[in-house]
Amino acid sequence: MKIRFLASVSNGGSCPTLYETDEGDIVVQGYTLTDEEAISQLRDVLPGESFVVVPRSLMSYFEGSKR
Repeated sequence: MKIRFLASVSNGGSCPTLYETDEGDIVVQGYTLTDEEAISQLRDVLPGESFVVVPRSLMSYFEGSKR
C-alpha cells in the first residue's frame, strides 16, 4: 500500500496528519485516545481497533471535497 500526504494542522511536522492510500482510504496520524470515560462510550469495539483524536480544524480539509 502506498500513501500520500493530504493535510496537517501541526507545527513542526508532527501529528495530527491526514493521508490517502492508493485505494482511496484515509489514514489518520494523531494522538491515541486515552481518556477512560471517553473510551467507555465507544461502541462495537473490535480487536485491533484503535482510536485517534482528530482536531476539527483538520477535518476542514474535506469541506467542499468531492471525495
